[in-house]
Amino acid sequence: MVEIDVDYEGELRTRCRHAPSQAELATDAPVDNQGRGESFSPTDLLATALGSCALTTMGIVAQREGWDLTGAHARVEKHMVADPVRRVGRLVLHFDLPGGFEPAARRRLEEAAEGCPVMRSIHPDLETEIAFAWRSA
Repeated sequence: MVEIDVDYEGELRTRCRHAPSQAELATDAPVDNQGRGESFSPTDLLATALGSCALTTMGIVAQREGWDLTGAHARVEKHMVADPVRRVGRLVLHFDLPGGFEPAARRRLEEAAEGCPVMRSIHPDLETEIAFAWRSA
């Protein structure tokens, strides 16, 4: 179990603290939902969690196998929907990955990303797409 403390600071902003490390981050409501958009929104954190989790899970596999995944990059597009309620409707992950991996290694890394804990925790109504681009060796 991990505890995360969240304090409402007013004006649609929160301060979030990871209890084990005391690391902090702030959130702000987006401009299109009455905020100033000066920090991650709560739904931005969902998208961020997916990209970070996928890369971390790939990194675990790479580290275990002795593969160098340094320089791997993920970009997550978050698409909101309003019908029937405002929510994240689609997340699109674009991976830019280093070259030099054999096809079997690439597949293992891609499967790690697709099966990361955050991806497995997302409700099936939230559409997800993943694209992998492997650089030349």
